This record gives sequence, structure tokens and C-alpha cells, in this order.
Amino acid sequence: MVEERNVVILGSGPAGYTAALYAARADLAPLVLKGLDAGGQLMLTTDVENYPGFPDAILGPELMEAMEKQATRFGADTLAQTATRVDLSARPFGVWAGDQEWRAGTLIVATGASAKWLGVPGEEQLRGRGVSACATCDGFFFRDRRLVVVGGGDTAMEEASFLTKFASDVTIVHRRDEFRASKIMQDRVMENPKVSVVWDSVVEEVLGDGAVDGVRLRNVKTDETSERETDGVFVAIGHTPNTELVRGQLELSNGYILVQEPTTKTSVPGVFAAGDVTDVIYRQAVTAAGQGCKAAMDAERFLESQAD
Repeated sequence: MVEERNVVILGSGPAGYTAALYAARADLAPLVLKGLDAGGQLMLTTDVENYPGFPDAILGPELMEAMEKQATRFGADTLAQTATRVDLSARPFGVWAGDQEWRAGTLIVATGASAKWLGVPGEEQLRGRGVSACATCDGFFFRDRRLVVVGGGDTAMEEASFLTKFASDVTIVHRRDEFRASKIMQDRVMENPKVSVVWDSVVEEVLGDGAVDGVRLRNVKTDETSERETDGVFVAIGHTPNTELVRGQLELSNGYILVQEPTTKTSVPGVFAAGDVTDVIYRQAVTAAGQGCKAAMDAERFLESQAD
């Protein structure tokens, strides 16, 4: 049996759950397809200190659990299913998860973006214990510590520059002999006395038992390996927006869903997008939540306009 819904939300990070909360409070009985890795990137974060309303910090998974409970309290339905296919060619839109099928009056895409990781030994085991992909999320915890930033683009320069506010020293490890970052970003970092660079090198392994205490580096030109002590590794080699599901159906820019600012409208009427799947700049829980709120309100207004 095909079930019809006013609002179907794909994704369960801050954007998805906030959209669910607002849609539920508008009496739209939204369905959230949480995905198998529910909760988004905050599930990989330990203490969240920069989300408003939590002066003593909150664990990332606890924050996401609270958001889900708040949305379901007002009538949102959540399913631990990942959408496998969508058809946006006509309304109501088709949404499939395995052998289940829904028809959606509106669709909110909040599937997020995934940080690119190095894929080296020790990285996954020590994620959240010294390995991070978000300086603004975790930099505060490394006051007066030695840090390594991996990457050579603008993101890596921004992360390194931000981390110098807390760290005793920051070492950038880059596989080439020059950065890809914009000149102004490079200059800002290179002029900082806390920053040093290891050129032509890659991280072969993240070292540590329970917490990061070093990295093993390999020089790509000489093949020589060395170990460097560090208290944290920040991977800054980019993000991949999770847009495979809508590729070819929604207008994208560099893989991210294009929205008609200041709204969350996409190139298909009735389809809205929120959070990191649209955001190449901020990528914060609070900005994602704000956009989720906008998406639900946009969906509500769209449904009202269709009923007239």
C-alpha cells in the first residue's frame, strides 16, 4: 500500500529534525526518513558547546536524541530507513525506501554532507578522541595543545587559522609543495608564528591508544617516513554533499543543492532543501537548524497555496 504524506523529510540532522518539529506543529504530520546513520555529523561529536541553550555543553548524540523526541512529541513520525529513490517529475512526489513507498505533497531534502576522511589506520578508531573534521566544533578542547591540520585548500587554511586561537602550535601537512588555497588565505596562515608546514607529505597513520598522540608521515617524493607528536588531527580535505539521490532531478552547484535564497526552494516546486546539503560556507548545527525551520515554513505555505 502506498501511503500519502503532506511532508516527507529526508535526513535526521539538525535541519531534518527542526523541519520535522515545525511541520508537526503546523499539523502536517511529517514523515522523517532518518537514514541508517541517523543524527548527522553531530553523532560523531562529543561535547557540543556552541549550540544555544546549553551553557554546560551537551553530547552530540544527546542533542540529536532530544531534537527527535521534541519533533515526535508534536506528531512527527520517524523511520530508521534510508530513501533509496525519489521521483520528482510530478506531484505528489514518489519516495521509496527498500520495498516501502510514499507519495509526498512536499519533500524536504536534509541529507547533509559528509566530511572526506583520509582512510588511514587509527583515524576511525580515534574519531572524536583527537581526530576531527570541524575546527569550530572541537578547537576549543585543544587549548595549549599541539595540532596537525591535513589539507591545502581554503578549508585547511581556515581551520588552521582558527585553531591558532587555542593551540600552542599548528602544523599543516600537505601532499604538494604549494597550497591550492587563495593567496589571501595562504598569506594569513603563513604569517602566523604558530603555524608550520610539512610539504610533500601525507599522513600514513594516526597514532594513539584511546587518544591521539602522534601521526606517521610519509614524504611522497623521498618515500621516507617519520613520526610527529600531536594531540589532535584535523582533517580538512573537503566535504561531499549527500545528493546522489536527487542528482539529475534538482539543480546542483558543485554537488550542493541550489536554493532560491532567502527561501529553501529548489528548482522543483514543492521540493525544499536545508542544512549542509546546501551549505558550502557555514556548516554549523545552528545554521542547519535555522534552515530546517525555513524549509518547513516554506513547505506549509506551498501546501496552502495548492489548496487555494
